[in-house]
Parts: sequence; C-alpha cells; structure tokens
Amino acid sequence: GWASVCAFRKWEARLASADDDQIVHLLAVRLAWELLLLRLRTSSTTSDAWREAKSGWAAASWMVQRAQRDDWLLQRACEIAYQTHVTGALTASMPAGNATPSQLTAQAVFCIDVRSEVFRRSLERVAPSVRTLGFAGFFGLPIAYQPLSGPARAQLPGLLSPALIVEDAGTGRIAATDAVRRSLGDGASWKSLGATAASAFSFVEATGIAAAMKLVRDGFGLGSATGDSLRSSTASHAALRPELVRRADGSTVPLEARVALAAGILGAMSLKGGHAPVLALIGHGASTENNPLAAGLHCGACGGQTGEVNARALAALLNDAEVRAGLVAAGIDLGDTIVVGGLHDTTTDEVTLYDLDRVPASLTPLVDALRAQFAAAGAGARRERAQSLGLAGVPDEALERSVRHRSRDWAEVRPEWGLAGNAAFIVAPRSRTASIDLQGRSFLHDYDWRQDTTFGVLELILTAPMVVTHWINLQYYASVVDPLRYGSGNKVLHNVVGGRIGVMEGAGGDL
Repeated sequence: GWASVCAFRKWEARLASADDDQIVHLLAVRLAWELLLLRLRTSSTTSDAWREAKSGWAAASWMVQRAQRDDWLLQRACEIAYQTHVTGALTASMPAGNATPSQLTAQAVFCIDVRSEVFRRSLERVAPSVRTLGFAGFFGLPIAYQPLSGPARAQLPGLLSPALIVEDAGTGRIAATDAVRRSLGDGASWKSLGATAASAFSFVEATGIAAAMKLVRDGFGLGSATGDSLRSSTASHAALRPELVRRADGSTVPLEARVALAAGILGAMSLKGGHAPVLALIGHGASTENNPLAAGLHCGACGGQTGEVNARALAALLNDAEVRAGLVAAGIDLGDTIVVGGLHDTTTDEVTLYDLDRVPASLTPLVDALRAQFAAAGAGARRERAQSLGLAGVPDEALERSVRHRSRDWAEVRPEWGLAGNAAFIVAPRSRTASIDLQGRSFLHDYDWRQDTTFGVLELILTAPMVVTHWINLQYYASVVDPLRYGSGNKVLHNVVGGRIGVMEGAGGDL
C-alpha cells in the first residue's frame, strides 16, 4: 500500500534526475510503531508468542512449499507443453508465396501487443499484398505530449523519461486552441465541482436535471465514444496534428538530431530498405467508458495512453522533406513512400487513419484500398474474438453493433480482454510466424539480424520491450493467482484513489 506509493514517487523523481525520500520517512514511522508496541506490551505472553512464531518460521515455510509442490509441477508442465508447441512451429520450414518487395502495396507496423497478432493474421488473409510488422507501440519516440489544455503526459515506457515534447500543430491549431482550452477547462472544473466532497447536495440537485438526458443516453450505451477514450474521436482534433516541437529542456530539435532519430527508428524496425508505396504506423487504444482501469487496455509502451500521438508524430517526422534528405545521406531512401499514422481500437477492431489530406493524389487509391482492407480485417478479428466475449455465432453486422455497445457500456468493466493469456515474446522476421496461429497469446517484434551488424538493436529489444512484456505477463499471472492483493479484487467495485495513485476495492484496501 503506502510503501508502493512511496516507491512509485521515488521512481518518478529519479526519472526526472531528482529524488524522493518519503519511503525513508515511512520506514521511520513503521519502526516507531514497532518500538511503541514493544514498550507497551502488557505481559510476557506477547514476547513468548513472538519468539515462538519466529522460531517456527522455517518449518512453516517448508510446509507451504511442500503443500504447493504439485501445483508448481503442473505449472511447469503447462509451460513446457506450450513452449514445445510454439518452438516446434517456429523451427518448421517457412511457407513460400509471400509477396516480394516489388509486389507490396503497403507495410503496416503494429504494436507488439498480443491483440495485434489477431488483427495482423486477419489482415494478411484478406490482403496478401500488405506486409505487417511488429514494433513497440511508442514507435521509438521518447516523448511527452502537451495537449491544448492540462499538463503534459508521458507517451513512452515507464523505464524511460521523455526527452522530446510533442504538441498539436497544423492549420486547425489557432482556431481550435481557445475553444478547446475553454471547453476542456470548463468541463473539468464543472466535473470537479460536481464530484468533490465539498460540494453541497443543493448543487447536485439544482444542476443534475440539466444532465438528465445525457445521463440516460450514456447510461444505456447510446452515446458516442468520448475524447478521453480515444483522443482524436472529437471533431475539434481532426485538424490538429501532433508534431515534435522541442526538447524537454525547451531547446529546439536540430535537423541532424531529427534525422538521427528517424534513422534509428527505421533501423530498429528493420526498415532501412524495401519500402512499399504506403507505410502505415498503427498505434492502439481501447474505447471504454466509466472504467478506472482503462489505461490497462491502452498501450503499455505509451505509458497507458493510446498510441495515436506517437504514430502521427512519427509519420510527420518521416514525411518531412528535410529529414528525408538527411536520411538519404545516411543510406536510407524512402523515395516516394508516404507515411500515415493510424489507431487500432482493440475494443471494436476498427482502424482509423489520420492526416489523409497530406497523401498525394497518386497514392490516394492505395490508401483507400488499405482502409478497405483494414475494415475487412477488423471483421475477421471480431469473429475470432467473439467466442471469448460470449458472442460466438453472431452475424457480422450484429457482432459489430455489439462490440461498439460494449465500448460505451458504463457497466462493462471488460469491454475486451486486454492482454489476458499472453504467453510468449517472439523476436523474428514475420516470415517465421506468418503461418502460425498464435491465438493472440504472443508479442511479436520484427527483427532482421542481417540489418543489425553490431547487434545493438537486439540488445535494445532484450533490455526494453522484453522487460516490459515480462512485467505484463507477471501482472496478469499474479492478479489471477492472488486477485485480492495483486489484482485489487473485484473490478466492479473499484474506486479511483487520489486521482492517479491507483484503485482499490470498495471503501477499503491496503492503502
């Protein structure tokens, strides 16, 4: 409880090259309590019971291990069985017939997230001319995003601290800034006033009637997804384009630094050459309402945010004419390839592409075809996920309506199952796994050792994405094994603590 909060604050402070000693203060408080309890004991009985418990600890620990021996044996057997199946499939001969670079119409880079594996298989079935790749969903951008209103938020893994700032630019910024700031600011203030404990009941009674229609509409899942769920779902953001604007210290980002960043990312993606006419960078997020655990359904590589900002910012960087000229000098020629950013909604399996007004007319037919292929792939992915949602056998149109309703249902704590069931992390070219049905249980990171002469990319993969996938795996495992301590209990009863500290079950909890 408290120790975890203090440790988290220390972690955050150190990311910003500072420190926080609250955990030391907490230790002092705990030691003081121990001393008081020792001094205030009323008889020798307490001391005797303590000594007995202390001396019996080793035996008790051994007994617990003995009692769990069969459980651990079965756990290991399950792991070996799964690993044997996957490694056997991976070492089998690779299928022939994959599209050659000259036949590709598009390349689509998805997050390594296990939910992308289902969508990628479906896309490859309906669009053989589209090659999919896997890469960490923050797309290698060490950024914080500064929205038009409110504080900046990190859009990168928890292991890292932001070095660059992304802001909304584009033609819509001037027109939207004042209106969006005013709207978001007023809305936040109104919501805060209505929810705070200091508000009088008369405020709620006097103003609540004005929200009655919206309350009924949204309560029955009839409203539209909010901007909080997916940032660019609101019309006001359509003309805004997230772009790199400065370093975290406020200085400008020189051209050579932007070129080096772009070259490093393309190298890590194994995309130094063989580019298709269209390169789509697809982040992901989950549309969900009334869900304090929404961040757990978004992109872990983006710090629990959606990946839309990262995808669009990288697309803008790679489309920059000066950056492209610098890349050519560095040995990477994107040619006439257009880069577009997009977002995969993992609740509905819909993909949205952004900034299409920047696509040249010569490539518009290919982009339109890609959008249609994404739609067809989404239908296939929904069919595969239907059984886990209790919707097996539901016709496609009804299934689509159902998953959209789940995304807006206030009572739906699991609009989709997130990364539940994740079991493997595979670092390899897609050709190694394209013929295998991994059932949405594997993280897939593309990697070509032939483009990694120093093995620096492999080292980066093993020390960053692999660590994060291990965290995710352990979190899901622990929350199933011990849901009260490691899963915060029943999700239906969860309450948010302190705005951003965490959640607890009902009115109680360790904290």
